[in-house]
Amino acid sequence: MVDEEADNAVNSVTDTRKEYQEFLKRLTLFVSKNPDLMTMTLGNIFTMRLIGNKTHGDMAEIAISEFINQYMYDFSSKHVGKDLFRAKEHEEDITVVEALTKKEIPISLKAYGVGPLQLSTDKNERMFPRLEQEGDDIRDRDVIDAIFSDDSFTSFQSVNVMPLIYDEKHKRCNIMIFDYDKAKRDTAFIVKETAGSGRLHPVYRFFDANSQYICEVRYGGASANALQRGLWTNTKTASQYFTSITGGWITYAENMTLLELFSHALVSSQTGHQKALEAVEADIQRLKKAE
Repeated sequence: MVDEEADNAVNSVTDTRKEYQEFLKRLTLFVSKNPDLMTMTLGNIFTMRLIGNKTHGDMAEIAISEFINQYMYDFSSKHVGKDLFRAKEHEEDITVVEALTKKEIPISLKAYGVGPLQLSTDKNERMFPRLEQEGDDIRDRDVIDAIFSDDSFTSFQSVNVMPLIYDEKHKRCNIMIFDYDKAKRDTAFIVKETAGSGRLHPVYRFFDANSQYICEVRYGGASANALQRGLWTNTKTASQYFTSITGGWITYAENMTLLELFSHALVSSQTGHQKALEAVEADIQRLKKAE
């Protein structure tokens, strides 16, 4: 019974990934035809870093969900609240719904600076122990395939991750999608690297046949926090394993008017908010007509 449930879960994941890939194709096409809309939205999101280093992540969840609702007519989206998020089986922040099929696609949004990127928290702490069963240097192709096929590695493919990457120094950003299938296909060896050089816990690093870094699984024990475990990669050193929804890096400008609007909204009444909302909705309609 347990095996049957696991198989059903994997099949469900696979179906969701197919739907997610189709959604990404549609999003890429939309952005290619309307680059200014995405540049505007990402600029507004990363402007939130001026309020706080963590603020932009929460705003990204709301903004991308609303972007889909307003501009992508074949899809709708809902933001999964934090309480619901913690109760969910998956790591989604938003759920996208395909208008015709009503298929729900859970998506985990990651707003990270260029460099290290966490793809999955591995909340059940199974990936690292599974690798330890094979030793410190894993090079047998059959063993590598068995690892990727193992239930403990379902998080390698079960999370539909959409990373919003920013390079604050150069005021540029990118939506970069990690290619899990290519990563699995290209993995030639996996090596355990012990703690040290500023690293508190050991990691297993995945490399291709040319010894190029692909990704890593960080220590998953109880003493590790969420940023010290799970599946990670790097948008700099593993750039060949990403595809860009935005067609590469795009420059953005910080929107100081948006910050002023927020500050005024926090000390004004709901009546004022309603009038401001009406003006914003009128502007969205103007942008839609300009598509």
